[in-house]
Amino acid sequence: MPLNMSHAGQRLALAAQALAPMLVLSVWSVPALASGAQILQCRAVADLAQRFICYESIVVPGAAAAAPDDARFGIENRLAPSLTAAMASTITGAFKGWAPNDTVQLANGQRWQIADDSRGVMNASNPKVTVRRGAMGAFYLEIEGTNRSPKVRRLP
Repeated sequence: MPLNMSHAGQRLALAAQALAPMLVLSVWSVPALASGAQILQCRAVADLAQRFICYESIVVPGAAAAAPDDARFGIENRLAPSLTAAMASTITGAFKGWAPNDTVQLANGQRWQIADDSRGVMNASNPKVTVRRGAMGAFYLEIEGTNRSPKVRRLP
């Protein structure tokens, strides 16, 4: 502290330093306090199933989850995360197979690029496909009529 600060000024500065963390904590805890009465009501419910339903009905401010949306599936890095585990569509027209870096156009307008070194040959017309979420952010294209699933990435 500066040497020219008065004794009262020093005490005020120390008090402000001590109160600052409490002020931050109180701002963070406001949403938790807003549902405190609801939590107490749920604690009083004797039936476990009903208690669970009570707790699940508590709305936490800022915790609303977006509904799954097939239109955003596969481009989570650019949009809010999707909760969808898989998305189904068809490949329009004749499908002769795939090779590395090929682009697959789906009936829903999405374009997916083959992202691995796999190749597949098939002769299908409007095959049904499912794009599934894999580990570590990967996506796999499951094509009706084959048991192989190339790794894919969504194109804009």
